[in-house]
Amino acid sequence: MGEYRIREDDLAGHEVAELLKLHLAWAHTYSPACKVHALLIEKLREPGVTFFAAWDGEHLAAVGALKRIDDRRAEIKSMRAAPAYRGKGAGDAILRHLRTEARARGYAWLGLETGRSAAFQPARSLYRKLGFSECPAFGDYQDDGFSLCMGLLL
Repeated sequence: MGEYRIREDDLAGHEVAELLKLHLAWAHTYSPACKVHALLIEKLREPGVTFFAAWDGEHLAAVGALKRIDDRRAEIKSMRAAPAYRGKGAGDAILRHLRTEARARGYAWLGLETGRSAAFQPARSLYRKLGFSECPAFGDYQDDGFSLCMGLLL
């Protein structure tokens, strides 16, 4: 596992934009179009969303965002490890950072949505490893057989 420098990011850099494009393309490959809940870069810049990037020196390793739901709850959005950093702890590092940041902001619950298919298994395994468990659909998500919502009491 590498040491990653994680910081809030303004989404202006080329590397971040490219990884988010890859994330969106991957989501469209493995999800029905109506079930792609990945946020476009413009939505990640909106108030209530804080975006973070994990760096290994000058190389982007992973990204992820916290989206405020209300005073007590937040959601993880756009979490993705760069291809060269899959299996190297970058996803783990960004997820731990998001969880720590959510606690520091006083949230009592942190949720996320992912897919149920095999393509999403690595993500589900990581979330479970860090304490997330399946929960009822929240927000605009639906219990529809494709989406899987997970939550963590902080």
